[in-house]
Amino acid sequence: MTRYAFFTHILFAVCLFLISIAVCRFMINRVKIMDVPNRRSSHDFPVPKSGGIVIVITFLIGVLAIWFFGDATMIKKKYFYGFLFSAVLVAAISLYDDLTARPFIVKLASHVIAATVAITFGVVIHSISLPWTGTIQLGIAGYIITFLWIVGLTNAYNFMDGLNGMAAGQAVITSLFFCFISFNQGSTFVYIICYTIISGSLGFLVFNFPKPSLFMGDVGSAHTSLFVIPLLMFNYIYDTLFTFTRRLINKENVFAAHRSHLYQLFNRLGHSHVTVSCFQFCVCITQGIGAVIMINIQGNQRVFIFLPFLLFQVCYSVLITAKAKKAALI
Repeated sequence: MTRYAFFTHILFAVCLFLISIAVCRFMINRVKIMDVPNRRSSHDFPVPKSGGIVIVITFLIGVLAIWFFGDATMIKKKYFYGFLFSAVLVAAISLYDDLTARPFIVKLASHVIAATVAITFGVVIHSISLPWTGTIQLGIAGYIITFLWIVGLTNAYNFMDGLNGMAAGQAVITSLFFCFISFNQGSTFVYIICYTIISGSLGFLVFNFPKPSLFMGDVGSAHTSLFVIPLLMFNYIYDTLFTFTRRLINKENVFAAHRSHLYQLFNRLGHSHVTVSCFQFCVCITQGIGAVIMINIQGNQRVFIFLPFLLFQVCYSVLITAKAKKAALI
C-alpha cells in the first residue's frame, strides 16, 4: 500500500468517526427508542437505545465505498452479496426488536435466516486445519459448522452487551488487532471492514462510556470473520458457553432472560460498570497480543496459545461463581 493510499484510509476512517458521532447525537436528541430499566437491567433510569444503528451506518458506508471505489480489494461478488445482505437483515430485525421488544425466539429466527442466506451465497467453511492432523475437508459438516459459528457468535456478542462500554470497547480492541493482522497478511477487504467497525464503535463509545447517554441495543450484534477471531473473542465465547452449560446443568430455562453471565455476576458483586468493562478490555488486549503471536507461529504449536487464556478463564469463572453463590446471586 502506498503512503497516499494509507493516508486516504486514515482520512476516511476519521470521516466515519465524525459521522458516527453525528448520528449518535441525532439518536439521543431526536429518536426516542428508550431502554426502560427492569429487573435484569444494570441501569436505573431510561436511556435511549439502538445506538448500534451508528455502527451499522458506518459499516454500510465503508462497505459501499469498497463496492464503488475498491475493485482491487473486492472479494467474489456472491460472497459480498451474502455478507452484506445477512448483516443488514440482522440489523433490521434487531432494530424491529428494539422498537417492539419481541421474544428471544424472534431474534434467534432472524439469525438463523441470516446465516442461511450467507451460506446460500457461498460463505461456507470448506476445510479446517487441525494440529497433528493437517487440513481436513469438511464436506456437509462445513455447512453445519458455518451455521453454528454465525448464529453462535452473533448471540454471544449480544448476550455480552450488558454494561456501559463493554461491547463497543471489545469491538474496538478486537477490530484493531484484527485490522493489524489482516493488513499485514494482505487481506485488504477485511482490513477496511475492521476500520469501519472501529470508527463506528469509537463514535458510539463517546456516548456510552464511562457514563451512558446511549445504549447499543440489539442492532449492535455483528457477524465476525473467522481465522484468529476465536482467540480475539475468547472471553465472550467462554462466558457464553460457561453460562449456558451451568444453567443447563441446573435445569434452568436457557432461553429465559437472566443476569447470571460471569461479567454480570462480577458487576452484581459490587464492582462498577467501569471496573468490569476495563477488566474485559484488558483481557481483550492480552487476547489480541496472543493472536498476533499466534500468526507468527508455524505448525501445531499454534494451539498452545489458547491454553493460558483457557486457564485464566477457568480460574476466573471458579472465583466469580464461588463468590456469587456465597452472596446468594445464583
